Amino acid sequence: MIKKWFLVVLVCLPTVFVQAQDELLKIAEASDSTSSDQVTGTFKATRLVNGHTVETNSEGVLLFLISHRFGTLNSGAYELFGLDQATIRLGLEYGITDRLDIGVGRSSLEKTFDGFLKYKLLQQQTDKGWPVTLTLFSSAAVRSLKWPEEENNLEFRHRLAYTQQVLLARKFTERLSLQLSPTLVHHNLVPLRQDENNVFALGGGGRYKITKRTSFNAEYYYLLSHQTRQDFRNGLSLGFDIETGGHVFQLIFTNAQGMVEKFFVSRNTGYWSDGDIYFGFNISRVFDLKGKEKQEW
Repeated sequence: MIKKWFLVVLVCLPTVFVQAQDELLKIAEASDSTSSDQVTGTFKATRLVNGHTVETNSEGVLLFLISHRFGTLNSGAYELFGLDQATIRLGLEYGITDRLDIGVGRSSLEKTFDGFLKYKLLQQQTDKGWPVTLTLFSSAAVRSLKWPEEENNLEFRHRLAYTQQVLLARKFTERLSLQLSPTLVHHNLVPLRQDENNVFALGGGGRYKITKRTSFNAEYYYLLSHQTRQDFRNGLSLGFDIETGGHVFQLIFTNAQGMVEKFFVSRNTGYWSDGDIYFGFNISRVFDLKGKEKQEW
């Protein structure tokens, strides 16, 4: 029953916003004309830890993102506590407008290619304006790893997985920002019959700003019950952001190895209590292709 209501909310939210398009456009135009009323810098980067934040790149800004996860800390001294093992994702994100992002990436895990669209529908404002920032996110991921010989009859469509998210965040103070992320992940192919193609999760997280250029982040994805096997776990990730000029450097501890939603939301097998903790980092570099002023995060 919970899952059905979750699906209804996730599907209906974008429909409600489309029906209210004229009103929202008027509000957006008004907010553009009074930009001083907009709340900026809700988060320091487009990623909270593994998942996306409500932030989008400014128009004409290209972001190059390197995401790296070592092996688990419990792998022992022989593997140098995970440092001998590595998973990496390289990504590019571009701001088509100040509100619309497009991005592509390639992960070494399952040799996965992914692409996404991200649209900031509402911007938090001060005083009597909108109390939250709302961003819509949609992505697709393709596994390019060769099938095992016994599964070579599978088709291309079986390689695909999709993610839909509604990202809702509020900057409460200059130091504290919180976000909710209702999420739907759809797998065209699942490992076992008892696994469901549609996986629903409720993500949540926040950022606490320590200094002008550093912050502590936390993120948690709760899988709604009875959707996957018992060995798939909720994702818990902790991060520490450091801004250095055009770079944002994020140190990360997480129980998820993958850096694409289909992995860290719906196919996560790590146990924090057993030491299945992946240390890693994100490095993002911003390039202003249109010569505008640096975007404010």
